[in-house]
Amino acid sequence: MTNEKKSHNKGPRRSRPITPSRLVAFEVLMAVDEDDAYANLALPAKIKECGLSSNDAGLATELTYGTLRMQGFYDRVIANAAARDIDTIDLVVLNILRMGVHQLLNMRVAQHAAVDESVNLAEHMASLGAVGFVNAVLRRVSRHDLEDWQDFITKDISNNEERLAALYSHPVWIVRSLKLSLEAEGRGDELEALLASDNVNPRVTLVELPGFVDTNDDVEGEPTAYSPMGMSLITGGDPTRFARVREGVVRVQDEGSQLAALVLSRHHDVRAGEQWLDMCAGPGGKAALLAAEAAVDGATLTANEVIPGRADLVRQALSILPDVKVVTGDGVEIGQQQPNTFDRILLDAPCTGLGALRRRPEARWRKSPKDVGDLTGLQAQLLASAIQALKPGGVLAYVTCSPHLAETRGVVEGALRKNPHLKELDSKAALANVAMLPMDIAGDSLSVQLWPHRHGTDAMFISLLTKSE
Repeated sequence: MTNEKKSHNKGPRRSRPITPSRLVAFEVLMAVDEDDAYANLALPAKIKECGLSSNDAGLATELTYGTLRMQGFYDRVIANAAARDIDTIDLVVLNILRMGVHQLLNMRVAQHAAVDESVNLAEHMASLGAVGFVNAVLRRVSRHDLEDWQDFITKDISNNEERLAALYSHPVWIVRSLKLSLEAEGRGDELEALLASDNVNPRVTLVELPGFVDTNDDVEGEPTAYSPMGMSLITGGDPTRFARVREGVVRVQDEGSQLAALVLSRHHDVRAGEQWLDMCAGPGGKAALLAAEAAVDGATLTANEVIPGRADLVRQALSILPDVKVVTGDGVEIGQQQPNTFDRILLDAPCTGLGALRRRPEARWRKSPKDVGDLTGLQAQLLASAIQALKPGGVLAYVTCSPHLAETRGVVEGALRKNPHLKELDSKAALANVAMLPMDIAGDSLSVQLWPHRHGTDAMFISLLTKSE
């Protein structure tokens, strides 16, 4: 077999249909690989298109996300069981095998069902010759449990970082980057817990927009541990089944993202007439929370987004909020165009997204160290522009959904060296004033680094800055 791209909808049809959940998962996996689709966008659309029941949607979600998260480990298992290099296996067949291995090793699916359903999928989607191959490989995999395969895969790996990368299905460079970030806090011993947390499906977390939610709220949620505006769905499932979510007054948003916005909006009392800026607002989640916070206290928000399509998403996200100006422009130019203008600025900078790997599992296989170098240059330019646009005495929040030191402390410290009038504020103290419960924020810096294994949030980085005259 080769890895040449081929159609996966013209295989020989068999009498037994593919179960809808497996078909949806397979098609999403193929779209991720062939079209660079994002699973968090492609999967809900495909579930809706196919009209899956709640149970089938849950199975499709687990098959898709579980397979993507553990893809690196599963590829090692497949290579061992097939006695051939992964690159020699056709992509259609490889994704069928990945799904089959996930069912065998990490789901409560009977062995015979996992193998038979995978073979049936191969009969529909692959060549006749591939059917026997899929059957043989999965039967070899099924002879051992997950613990055995973990031992087989790692027994000859002496380097601990490479061992953890194989075991927890992360590229080695990401493991090393996360280790450095934890060691900077004196918490290097948490690395394995962090990697494990990236492979756990997070709870659906919602935010209640200030000024909108009332006692008639119909959402079946429980308060989040830290965000005063957050809740987690008790039963999971599609949050749009609740009227308040469909109305847009309750939004899906990670608790870490909520805290990043609230640390800025609640840093100090708001004076009526303040001008706020969300410099990189797309797709609009943090902008909606900031705009609602601003409206309560008589401030106004401008939301900027450089990409027109994403600017349209911001407009949709802010459609129920009053007096929000959405503009399309390059954030790098705002400082020069509007110097000393804004009282509060959120710079949620474009980043590698290494802090959200549990939500966007395919990102770990798409990013490379080169991406870090490319992005830190842009981050530094955007931060310089934000500093210029900030009023003296105003507050700027530099935020990334990445814990990589080059994207976090590296960018902030570079800006501090270049700007003698710039000062870093105590983000930890600001967070303590916002959070409902005390948070374990480690390290000696004034900035905040949140972690999925420690806080149950995405790995958001927050640094608050101000400037003098």
